[in-house]
Formats: sequence, structure tokens, C-alpha cells
Amino acid sequence: MKNILKKSCMLIAATVVLASCKKFEEMNVSPTAASGEQVQPEYFINSSIVGAQMDPGVAERSFVLYWKPAGRQAADVDGGKISFGDYSDEWSSVYYGEISKWLNAANTAIQIGQERIDGGKVEPHTNNMIQVARIWRAYLLSEMSDNFGPIPVTGFQGTNPEFTDVKTVYYYILSELKDAGAKLELSVTRSDALKKLDPAYEYDFAKWRKYANSMRLRYAMRLSEVDASKAKTEFEAAAATNDFITLQEEAFAVQEKDGWSPLTGVMTRSWDTQPMSATLNNVFVGLGGVKSADQLGAAFQSFIKPADWLGQKFPDQFSTKTNDPQAGYWFNGLPYTIDPRAYVLFSIPGDLTNTNYPKQNGNYDTVTQRLLKNAAGATVKTIDAKNTWNAKTDGAWGEKDPMNELINYGGTMPRINNQFRNSSQKRLFFGPWETYFLLAEGAVRGWASPVTAQTAYETGISKSFEYWKVSLGSYLTSQDYNRVGTSVSWTHTTEPSPRVMKYEDGMTGAPGTLTLAYPKNDLYKSGTVKNDHLTKIITQKFIAQTPWQPLEAWNDHRRLGLPFFENPVVEVSISTLPALNSSNYMTGNIKFLPQRLRYPSGLRNNSPAGYGQAVSALNGPDEVLTPLWWAQK
Repeated sequence: MKNILKKSCMLIAATVVLASCKKFEEMNVSPTAASGEQVQPEYFINSSIVGAQMDPGVAERSFVLYWKPAGRQAADVDGGKISFGDYSDEWSSVYYGEISKWLNAANTAIQIGQERIDGGKVEPHTNNMIQVARIWRAYLLSEMSDNFGPIPVTGFQGTNPEFTDVKTVYYYILSELKDAGAKLELSVTRSDALKKLDPAYEYDFAKWRKYANSMRLRYAMRLSEVDASKAKTEFEAAAATNDFITLQEEAFAVQEKDGWSPLTGVMTRSWDTQPMSATLNNVFVGLGGVKSADQLGAAFQSFIKPADWLGQKFPDQFSTKTNDPQAGYWFNGLPYTIDPRAYVLFSIPGDLTNTNYPKQNGNYDTVTQRLLKNAAGATVKTIDAKNTWNAKTDGAWGEKDPMNELINYGGTMPRINNQFRNSSQKRLFFGPWETYFLLAEGAVRGWASPVTAQTAYETGISKSFEYWKVSLGSYLTSQDYNRVGTSVSWTHTTEPSPRVMKYEDGMTGAPGTLTLAYPKNDLYKSGTVKNDHLTKIITQKFIAQTPWQPLEAWNDHRRLGLPFFENPVVEVSISTLPALNSSNYMTGNIKFLPQRLRYPSGLRNNSPAGYGQAVSALNGPDEVLTPLWWAQK
């Protein structure tokens, strides 16, 4: 047993984890255990799952500052890194070190379990502990690889790790999930003590099998654009089990707890504004045809704008050097129609009557009036953002940045609501809607699925609405387009036409009209399609995964180019996005968007051989803009 623990600590050091082995060993031994020989695999599984919830230090750096802006679930105003193709070595190092520890604990659980079987000290649940640890390890391997690329699949197991390419990583993950799920013994009795050591499922092994099979669908689909034959084979094998996460009580989720620990909520830091992204805003507004008037109380009715309202035009203070369809305009009210999940997830600025209004440091809660200035720095307009609905397009605003205090201030835009900031929720790793959206995508591709594409798609939407306790109403039949030209109705695949919109000059109030085209998404079917079935599926999946699955949202976009992601503003050149400039910002290109995280400097400095293996397997430079194997090139 001591040998296993010592080897585990050696491997942590090999992967740039700067934690004390002694502390790690103490942390993972149950207080009731008399000696190392009595350490059980379930202690290490518990440590790995709990650790992966991320204490506030790692959560802010990875979940909030990297994943949410990369997956466009929040604007990048808090970090100002990843949306620019930039990174922080300190942020990456913290995350790399922590996930290495979580993987180490999962592997130690497997090693201890096998040792007990080999030594004749097996208990009824020992085999299942090994299989659960393998399933959880498969998730962790995917999370690590989806961030960095090549990783040491066979590391953390008693030998110096060798980095393997992403294809090998994913083939291994799929094999492990299939084998481990099949080897779970569902009839094993669980003691109350054992249940307490599984924060997700209380060792309900039937749910662990469902989780394994749903993840098989997820990871098979990850290969769809680069290895279609393997993707189809693995997807259909998983789909044939017809044993997935389909109910909310089967979701893989872990209860958050207040304080400072790995169980503290991942979005709790009060200084992180986490405002709604422009991408989400463009997806939300107009989608589903549900009127704001029917969603909001009497105090908001006078602020609701007509369906053809574009907003107030401020050409001097708002940049138009982006393909965001709302670029250059301030929306001085609330949308006529909007997806009803938007108001559940995000606050209306200044709505202090909302019990979930964000509670933050500073005066974001109460101050909504901000200034617009001219080039000389003189104030030209004071705007009250209360009861308005806007999102900042990330990027380099140049000289317009100091002129526009309105768009640079967190209190003027919808921010993630307080229920996600107070550690009262369950952090969700896999919800039932994702199963259905994956089945829908597989069916659209012509792969064998237990349900039709339309049924799976509509069920996925229903599961999301059920989770947020929002009435579905006539949402599924809506043919209204959102700002990027996608509707909800499965049978409505008519492509949108340009529409006539009204606006006013923000300074003079003079009215105007223009014919506005929907944005062209060059990353999907060369920009010719905005409303086909796959676009609908990924649009709904994108919304349903907010705010718990920003990494999966980023993964889907890297894989498919869906949904539409607007380009960063480029009033001035961005050194970390050299391909984006003032002549091509209306076109889409993967070179304008982040693709991965760079390896931490500690790996380069402390393990040059391992770092060399990793970069060689990456098939490109160790840069943020280097696409992963399964992503668009």
C-alpha cells in the first residue's frame, strides 16, 4: 500500500503538481483507518470527485476565466485573456496541477482495488469501485485533453508518464467506458457508509452505468468530423444499450457548499461579474417567440421594445469592427421576445426586486448610470442601463474603450444570477438534455439511434425547460428567428431573409431604418446555412448547457463551428490574433478563436522530454491557436 502511495506522489511531481506527498496521503486516508493496509479505494474516488469540483482558486482560473468566455457563456471582461487568443501561465499551471492530482487519486483507487483482489482481501463492492474509478478517470482524461491536447494516458500509474496524441486518448477513453460500464455489478448492496463517499450517485451503480453510456455518446460524437467511421461505430454501440441519463435524478451532479473548499460553488467569487456574452444574447433574443410581456411583471412593460427595434446608434463610442449583428447599437430597453431561460439565468440590470439579483463587490448592484464621452474626454451623454438588455462584444476597442464607460461596466449588462454565486446549487457535469441532443445529432447523421432525431431534439428541449422550471408552452412550434437566423420548430428549416429594422440616433433621437442581414457563419457549411437541423440541435444544446457546461460548449464550437460565434472587436490589431484585422472581421475563421490552453511552463522546465512528446503529438506549436485533433482545421 505504501508503495502505491509513494509511486502516486512521484507521478504528481512528474506532472508538475507541487503539492506535498505527505499531505496528499493524509488527505486521502479516512480518519477511521488505522493503517495504510485499511485504506479503501472509495476514499480515493471520493477525494478525486470532490477535488474536481474545484476550490475557488482553481475554479476562477479555469471555469470562470478560461472556459466560460471560450465557450461564450460569459463575456471575457473579467479575465481578458482567452477570447483574445491569450493565456495566463499561472492560471494554466494551477489547473494542470490540480487535475493531475484528481487523476492520481482515481488511478490510486484502481490500483488499491486490484491489489485487494489480488491479495484475497476483496469485499462485495471492490470490483465496482474499480469500475467506478475507471469511469470517472475517463471523464477526467477527456477534460484534461480537451484543454491541452496530448496527455499521459498511462501516467499516474507507477511509471514516468508518456504523452500520447489526442486520437489515442479518445480511443482509450471510449474503450474504458465500454468495458468498465459492462463490468459494473448492479446487484451489489451499498452500506450507508459507502453511500456517503460518493457525492454524485451515492454508489447507485445503475446510475454510474448510465453515466458511462451517456459519456460514450459524448465522446463518440467528439470524433464526428475527423474520424467519422470510428465515431459512428462507437456511437451506435453505446446507443444500442438504450441505458442512458434521461431523467434529472440520473444527472451527474454534486452539491455545492458555502465556504472555501473544493465544494464551494465554481462561480462564487464576488468580484467576477460574469456578464452574458454577445453570443448568448444573439442566440436568446427572438428565439421561441415568447414575449417578454408575458414573462415579466407590470414594472417592466413600458421598457419592452417592438420586435423590429435595433436600438440606439452611437457610431463614435460603439465599435462596428466585428460581425456581431448588434454591433454599433445600444438596446435601450427589453426585447420583444426572448428565450424564457434567459431571464432565469441572467439579471435585468437594476432589477433589485429580483431575489436572485447578483450580490457582488463594488456598486454593480445599484449603479446603472454610466457615461459616453467624445475623443477629447468630455461627457456627451449619460445613459441609465436599468431595464435594458445588452452584451459587450469582447475584443480590442482601441480609442473607443475610454469613450464608452457604459459597455465597460458590469452593472450595465445582464450578469449570471445569484443562485449560481451562493453555493446553493448542484454543479452539473451531465444532464439528461445532453443525452437527447447527442441522440438527435446521431440520428441526423444517419446513425442508428433508439429515437428519431425530432423526438430526441424536442425531448432535449423539454428536459432543459423542466430543469429550469419554465413552461414550454408553444415554444417547440415557434418559427421566429433569433438574431443569428435560427428558429426552434424542427419542421421549419426555411432560411431567413434580411429584415427591415428601426433605430434612432443615440445623440439626436432622429429615427432611421435599415435592412439588416443575418450574420454569415463561415465556420459551418461555408456560411450558407443558418437554420438546418444540426444548427437547431447545437443551438438548443448550447443554451441548455449554460451555465454548467462551458467546456462542452467550447468543444462543440471547436468541432462544428456552431452556434455562431461573433469575432472579437478589432478597432486596433490584436497581437495574439494576428490573422484578424480590419479588412476581414466580417468573415469567420478558426484563427480568430482560441483552440486550446498552452502547457504550463513547469512542464517545459521540469520535464523537457515529456514536453517534447506532448508538442510532437500535438502536431503544431504549443500555442492557444493550435487546433486539437478532433477540431476544425
